[in-house]
Amino acid sequence: MKGQFLTDTGRVRSHNEDSGGIFYNSAGQMLAVIADGMGGHQAGDVASQMTTELMKEAWEKAGEMESPEKMEKWLSESVTRINNAVYEHAMNHEECFGMGTTIVGVACIKDFTTVVHIGDSRCYILNDDGFKQVTEDHSFVNALVQSGEISKDDAQYHPRKNVVLKALGTESHIEPDVRTVCLDPGNKILLCSDGLTDKVEDNELEKILQEEADLQVTGDQMIDLANERGGEDNISLVLLYHETPEKEGES
Repeated sequence: MKGQFLTDTGRVRSHNEDSGGIFYNSAGQMLAVIADGMGGHQAGDVASQMTTELMKEAWEKAGEMESPEKMEKWLSESVTRINNAVYEHAMNHEECFGMGTTIVGVACIKDFTTVVHIGDSRCYILNDDGFKQVTEDHSFVNALVQSGEISKDDAQYHPRKNVVLKALGTESHIEPDVRTVCLDPGNKILLCSDGLTDKVEDNELEKILQEEADLQVTGDQMIDLANERGGEDNISLVLLYHETPEKEGES
C-alpha cells in the first residue's frame, strides 16, 4: 500500500487548523488520518493536532489486526477514548473551550479497509464500481438532503453548508461511524477535509484520481484546483493506492 499525506493553509487563512498523517503499527499495518479543527483563538489547531497525535501513539503501540471485527472495535474504542481526552482538555483550558475537530481515518489491512469518521471530512474509494463517497457527512445540509428538503446540488451552495452536527471533542461521549469495505489491487482511497470538497466536485476528483500519476502529483493537482477557486479554507488530503502484488514485491 502506497500513501501520501498533503496539507495546505490555502489562500486566505493565516494558519492551518487541519492535521493528519500516515502511521504504522508494530505489524507494519497502515493507518491514515485527517482531522479538521474548529474553535476560536486557534483552539482548532489544538483539537486536530491532539487527535492526530493520540491516534498515532495508540496505533504505533497496537498489535497486528487480523480481522475487520477486531479493527472496527479498536478504531471505535480509540476514537471514543480520544474524544474524552480532547473534551476534558477543552473543559480544563479556558482558551480551548468549545473546540472540536472532525476525524476521518482508514486502517488498511490485506484486502479490506476499515473507515472511522465523525464530522464532514470524507473518505472516497475508486474501484471497479466507480468513484463513491464511503462516509456520510454529519452536517446540517446533509441532514436536509437526507430528509428530502434540498437536493445534493443545492447543498453545495447552501449558506450553512459548513455547519457540522457532530464533532470530536465537543461532547463528553460520542459514537463514531465505523464500517469496513473490500479493497482490491488497483483501488485508490482519498481522505480529505472540506477545504477540498467545498471547491472541487466529486466528478472532478474522480477524473484526477483516474490519472496514472504519482500520488504527490495527484494530490498537488487537487490542492492547486481548490486554491485556484479561492482557497478560503485549509486543504488536507491523504491518497492511498493498493498496489498489485507484483509491484509490492518489486518495491
